[in-house]
Amino acid sequence: MSAAPATTTDDGSPKRSYNPLVDNPTYEDYSLRYAPKSFRTWSSYVVASSALGGIAYLADFAIGASIAVTHGFTSAWTAILLAAVVIFLTGIPIAYYSSKYSIDMDLLTRGAGFGYLGSTITSLIYASFTFIFFALEGSIMAQAFDKGLHIPLAAGYLIASLVIIPLVVFGMTALSRLQVWTQPIWLVLMVAPFIGVLATDPGSFSHFTHFGGNNHSSSFDALQMGAGAGVALSLIAQIGEQVDYLRFMPETTAANSRSWWTAVMTAGPGWVVLGALKQLGGAFLAFYVFTAVGPSKATEPIEQYIGGFDTFLPGGSGGLVLAVAVFFVVLSQIKINVTNAYSGSLSWSNFFSRTLHWHPGRVVWIFLNVGISLTLMEAGVFGFLNTVLGFYSNVAIAWIGAVVADLVINKPLGISPSYIEFKRAHLYNFNPVGFGSMAIASLVSILAFYHHFGDTAAAYSPFIAIGIAFVLSPVFAIATKGKYYIARLDGLAEPLAVDGVMSSTEMTCTVCQGVFERPDMAACPFHDGPICSLCCSLDSACHDMCKKSETAFVPISAIPTQTNASEGESATAPAPAE
Repeated sequence: MSAAPATTTDDGSPKRSYNPLVDNPTYEDYSLRYAPKSFRTWSSYVVASSALGGIAYLADFAIGASIAVTHGFTSAWTAILLAAVVIFLTGIPIAYYSSKYSIDMDLLTRGAGFGYLGSTITSLIYASFTFIFFALEGSIMAQAFDKGLHIPLAAGYLIASLVIIPLVVFGMTALSRLQVWTQPIWLVLMVAPFIGVLATDPGSFSHFTHFGGNNHSSSFDALQMGAGAGVALSLIAQIGEQVDYLRFMPETTAANSRSWWTAVMTAGPGWVVLGALKQLGGAFLAFYVFTAVGPSKATEPIEQYIGGFDTFLPGGSGGLVLAVAVFFVVLSQIKINVTNAYSGSLSWSNFFSRTLHWHPGRVVWIFLNVGISLTLMEAGVFGFLNTVLGFYSNVAIAWIGAVVADLVINKPLGISPSYIEFKRAHLYNFNPVGFGSMAIASLVSILAFYHHFGDTAAAYSPFIAIGIAFVLSPVFAIATKGKYYIARLDGLAEPLAVDGVMSSTEMTCTVCQGVFERPDMAACPFHDGPICSLCCSLDSACHDMCKKSETAFVPISAIPTQTNASEGESATAPAPAE
């Protein structure tokens, strides 16, 4: 974290101090660390509700509408379903490992085949996801301001950005309350238009199946389905935002096992079930208002909900109908953009702490993320929805595919460590298993996206990306014999895990004198004592001396499992000498 000028202790050893934004857990939310058991005081229900509250966004409605208007009904619903299946399956292992090890997506990526610096690229990919979708969601809020309050879009973009900042400063403490309290209202308003249409015009649902949109055809087309699925697959990185909440899950026990698994599955991969339903809902509402507002406006959620609420609220398209529609849109966008800003602050914190050895606090990076999003809004990113998301999905799915391949293939085969190691002190800077797989998969799929391999490959470029990542990850792991996962074994006497449960023993960091739980600590030969993961990340003077020994190569077979660690079998090993 961004250290204030270094001081020394009484015995002359270096001591790092942090500014108030970093020292306060309410602000910082352990943005660069393992989330300790002492901080994870929320129930499984509260954590899951908070995570699901973050998917209240209306971009799903805009995405589903855009796919349907562009490709017609049949290609649209099959595209949405195909993307949802892929997103659900890839989300399962990510949600599980993040909840089990209490780490966010960035720390998970580090230990799942990317290495310490290799995951800086994925931090940028994830940051891009948060500010692209912040911009899309903010644009939707601004459209509501324009329609209901006659605020020009440019001013609406600014308001939609600034209103989010104070809500995100206090992290999970404030976000959990916001999401839980607003969830019932949001759910009622979300489904109300569909009930209204069902009651007043039930035949429209069957007519929807013949909707051709701009394509003027509702028949199935494999290329159009692939192109539509590519747009929907841009949401695959949403699992990162889900685990930003799930890392605060309580420890799983025999007593809470059922509720723990229900929460992880529902709020983890389960988000896409509601997401796909929302996309189909957006496609239907776009069809419902298509004739009245035209193809361009039909993709705007504010127009969709005005048309839906108008079926049962009095006053026509103005008055009460407009007021309720604007309220719903603004509420939805606040619920999601606090999550986008929060997750963005985490990803930027991780990126700059590694590249610059500097961390002024998570709160500072909120402003950077929101500022980039505002710039995209003012540039009219909403008008290029399909193009932006179609391109982004190729990179995002290559990243997610490489991570998942390590979790579900390499670890069960024993060619990857059984646990997730995220600390700089124990990782190589780059691991070709994950980083190489992602880089090659991204390059090939982007070339395919730009029609270098024909129209079929262009339509299915995201699937090419995930296929290559899944094949290359185990191939690289076997070829390198797992050499680049662990740079050295743990040198602390205290075991990392006890009976398969991460140790909650507290230790004092030699550098900052802070007290942290065992999973956040490493042995540091440079400072001659235990060091917390953040002080380790920010140290620019040590030059990774702990990993420069000729004996630093650690074969997978020599890395203790959590079970072994709990039994004391090779649980620790001395750090290699310089």
